[in-house]
This record gives sequence, C-alpha cells and structure tokens, in this order.
Amino acid sequence: MTLRLHDTNARQIRDFVPLTAGCVSIYLCGATVQAAPHIGHIRSGLNFDIMRRWFTYRGYDVTFIRNVTDIDDKIIAKSAEQGRPWWSIGYENERAFNDGYDALGCLPPTYEPRATGHIPEMIEMMRGLIERGHAYEADGNVYFDVRSLPGYLELSNQELDDLRQPSGEGETGKRDQRDFAMWKATKPGEPSWETPWGRGRPGWHLECSAMAHKYLGSAFDIHGGGLDLIFPHHENEIAQAKAYGDEFATYWVHNAWVTMSGEKMSKSLGNSVLVSEMVKNWRPIVLRYYLGTPHYRSMIEYSEDALREADSAFARIEGFVQRATEQAGEPVPPAAEVPPAFAEAMDDDLGVPGALAIIHTTVRQGNSALAADDKEAVAARLAEVRAMLGVLGLDPLDPHWAGESESSEDLHGVVDTLVRLVLDQRQSARDRKDWAAADAIRDQLGRSGLVIEDSPTGPRWTLGPR
Repeated sequence: MTLRLHDTNARQIRDFVPLTAGCVSIYLCGATVQAAPHIGHIRSGLNFDIMRRWFTYRGYDVTFIRNVTDIDDKIIAKSAEQGRPWWSIGYENERAFNDGYDALGCLPPTYEPRATGHIPEMIEMMRGLIERGHAYEADGNVYFDVRSLPGYLELSNQELDDLRQPSGEGETGKRDQRDFAMWKATKPGEPSWETPWGRGRPGWHLECSAMAHKYLGSAFDIHGGGLDLIFPHHENEIAQAKAYGDEFATYWVHNAWVTMSGEKMSKSLGNSVLVSEMVKNWRPIVLRYYLGTPHYRSMIEYSEDALREADSAFARIEGFVQRATEQAGEPVPPAAEVPPAFAEAMDDDLGVPGALAIIHTTVRQGNSALAADDKEAVAARLAEVRAMLGVLGLDPLDPHWAGESESSEDLHGVVDTLVRLVLDQRQSARDRKDWAAADAIRDQLGRSGLVIEDSPTGPRWTLGPR
C-alpha cells in the first residue's frame, strides 16, 4: 500500500510522492519560547516524531527541521514583565522544550535553527521580495503586499475581502490593513538588528520562510504544525516563499490540539498542564502513549481519567513484554518487519489507533501463548510487539526508557526488598493453607498501588494504575 497523508491544502488524503526518491524533507514549526511547554505543545513534536519514525522504517532518508522562534512579541512582553533579558527567557524555555521532547522520547531533529541566527537570510528574502514588487518599506517596517500574489489564502480557504489580518503595535504606514509585517521597526528597549531599511526585528512569518529555504531549499516535501498555525502563520509563510520564487512545501500536515473543557490548551487561558509537572506524576512513556496514540488529526480532551486509562492500557502491553522476556530468559530482538495490518494502518495517514489495535491483538495472542507455555509463539509475538512499539517510540525495552528507572533504581531496590518481605509472609500463609491471610496481604498491597502476579517462577510485583 502506498503511504498516504492528509494534505490541508488539498483538503484530502493524498498518495505521498517524495520530491527525491528515497528521501523525505520535513519542516515543523517548533517552539515559541516565551514560557515552558505544556503537553499541548509537546503533542505536535511527538506526532511528527512518529511520522519521522514511520518514514525511516519505510526506508526513507529523513531530513527533519524543527525551528525555535526565539524572538517575537510574546517573548519581548515577557522580558518587560519579568525585568529579564529577552535572550535569557528564550534560552531557559528552549531548554525546557528540549527537556520535554527528550523526556517523551522524541528523536532530536536533523537541525534545530534559531530565528535570531538567520537575520542575513531574512534580509536577503525581504530584498528579493521588494525588488519583485511583493513587499515595501514604510516607517522602518517592511510589509508584504497580499494583493500582489494570486492564490493568497488558498491554504486557509478565505476570501481576501473578508480578511482580518492581525496587526501589532507600531505597524504604521501600511498601504492596506490586510498586509502583514515581515520586519518591525525598532522600539525603545527592544532588541534590534541593522538592515537596509533601518534597525528592527523580524516578524514571525518571515523567520520560518527564511529558515525553511536555507535548510531545505526552494522545494521540500512536508510542512507541519498545529491547526492554529494555518492562518495567519502558514498562509503568510506560503505567500513570502512563493513570491520569492520557491515552490515551498508539497504537503501541509496539521495536528489537532489538546483541549481542556473544549478549549485549546494555552497559556493565555490559564489551562495549561506543564510537561515538567506532568512527568512528576506520570511516567513519561505513559504520557507518550496518551498523547501519541490518538490520531494526529483528532482532538484530545485532557482529563485525569483519560490518563489513568492510558496508564492501564500501556501496563497491559508492558506486562506482556516483561513476562515474555522473563520466559525467554534472554533479550528477544524486535522483528525485522511489523505485521502487514499494522503497516497498512500506518500507511493510511499515520493511522496510529488502527495500528495500536493490532498491537493489543498481538499482546492477547502472546498472553494466550504464555498461558499455554508455547515458548516459540511467545517469542514470535514478543518480537512483533517490540517492532510495532519501536515505530511508535514506545518499546519499554528501548535504552531510552530503560533510563526511566535509572534515577529511581535505588528507591526501586528498597521497595523491592520491602515487598519481598511481605510476599514471603504471604507465601508462608499459603504454605500453611491460610488462604484468607494470603489474600488479605495481596489486597493490602493492591490498595498500596502494587499488582501481585503469581508466575511459575514465583510472585512478581508491578506498579498498578494510579
């Protein structure tokens, strides 16, 4: 089956045909680093991490660019509010984003350019657009003339006559209020750079057009981001790039939001859930399961109950992997190929929910083989499960997740010793056929958040759903 993706511009699912055979180029709008990330921010990076992993599995050489917007109105406002340098705020939060991506198992991008490192490329693009009659200078600002480009607003499917372009303070001298700022004239106390049109700073839209051009050239395969970026950001990126002479992106892929009470999770609404806080209460691999297993175009309504369900569902998968590995007595490597039904689901617009159903079916088959002591079947199912989980970045035996327990290994050892003492008491009760006492001990451990399983090699404990 041909790999297919939903293209926002075409408003349909299309067969994926790369510009260069065997290669995929992806530009993802990354973090605007005015504050630390909530799980809604990280969802985008995670969804495109899964996309990248699937392309890699399918044999493509992937170039993945995820930018950092380290200068914009919000960062400058935070700087004034907190009395701190703008670059200090940006760098602190850039590190927080990278910590969040890493915690949830996202592979590092091929390149991660910062906007402030590409001012010369932005100046060059503005100069070219002015020369071509698509942009103009006014009062130290540089604006894009939206009427100069046929096809403007095709991505967001709007009418120019109905357009309400967001404008910022100090954007004076516009010929048309629908024109947007590519460069903003300097203001007292704000960072600025020298240009042929005076000192100032870049507009958000210009940053991405210039960086995409530098790292991926005049044409590339996929541009990604959240639904909220379709207008004005992505629409204006297209305008600048096309007017400059670039073909720009062939496919536009947008992920849906994480919502709370039906509203997009955002800092401005005060309803964000910071990744740094979430990982204190939930294992990062469970957060990845929670955010990565719904379809990327489906909204996720945040709730503690939904997280607990994700925790329980992943525990069933992880439990099989652990039991099957114990029975094998040695590591069972992932299968060379995932099951055909899993591949078919992933090829169909990254259909992770359908792919996940295949994982759970395979786990059930593996559990049945465990019960029948069919070691060959157990090993085969384990290899398949690990291969599928690896594509989703969820293999609990992957070295990345093995590091999850490193920081708590000492504590785990202490807990294991204490639990073993209690389990010895339970075994003594079983030996003297005091079933009531044995069950009472098991139930008490259960109320403490531990799940006790009696295996052929003796009792084993795991953490239960929180």
